[in-house]
Amino acid sequence: MRIPLSLLALSASLLCTPAAMALSEFGIEGMGVVSTKANEAQATIAPDGQRIVWASDRAGGQGGWDLWQAVLRDGRWQDPAPLALNSAHDERDPYFSHDGRWLYFASNRSGGQGGFDLYRAPVTADGSVGPAQTLPGPLNTRADERAPALRPDGRTLLFSRNGKHTQGGFDLYLAPVQGDGWGTAQALPAPLNTAADELGAAWLDNEGALAFTRASDGRSQVLLASCDHRQAAVPLTLSFNTADGQTGAPVVDASKPTEMVLAGMARAPRAGGLDLYRIKAPAAPRGMGCG
Repeated sequence: MRIPLSLLALSASLLCTPAAMALSEFGIEGMGVVSTKANEAQATIAPDGQRIVWASDRAGGQGGWDLWQAVLRDGRWQDPAPLALNSAHDERDPYFSHDGRWLYFASNRSGGQGGFDLYRAPVTADGSVGPAQTLPGPLNTRADERAPALRPDGRTLLFSRNGKHTQGGFDLYLAPVQGDGWGTAQALPAPLNTAADELGAAWLDNEGALAFTRASDGRSQVLLASCDHRQAAVPLTLSFNTADGQTGAPVVDASKPTEMVLAGMARAPRAGGLDLYRIKAPAAPRGMGCG
């Protein structure tokens, strides 16, 4: 599934270069299976730890970006295959609910409200994923909605939206769960939302602390936000999470909440373009609206 951290640390001690020293921080996820010569974006792992779903532009799907799934066997991700719900358009931003019942994602497939919309698909007991369903309620609009992520307690949906009323580009929004749908979405305040794109966020706890992506001019970086969402976000400390790099789409592993998978371009190890990496999940910033 990934390179053991003990092996990475040993490699770093033997090879005294900046790239090798970075190995002790993270391991590439599924070299040659999940991370390949193609671009791999956001990944999500089922609560039972037996399946991973991610977005990729590799060949073999329906076209553009598709969602792929691999299963855990003998401690490794194996048998990568595109999901049947893929369309000829783009499927991005997969996210398993913490109860394992739903796979959320975004797509610009035909039949939506406009641009990218939010969808979910039921997950059966054997791990198969059913047909896509548009999210109920007033979430999808003529603007783009991306990167859905449920809070661990399942009571609030976090997502990104662009449009006329944002700080600029994509902003982060919260929508409360109401019955089988969601209530009115509210944008998070400045300085969390900025003139750049805030896109692809993960809940660090139920109190509101977040890890999210901020992107501008082809660059992206993962930052940490306080629980009250009113403090300036700070960059996640990671060797390749630099202001001039490309890092994003953090998702906490629901089966191992102390770990996180994100996309990036590290010097090593590297499989291709954007790869997926596993790191230790950052702790919620204390004393910034958090308990």
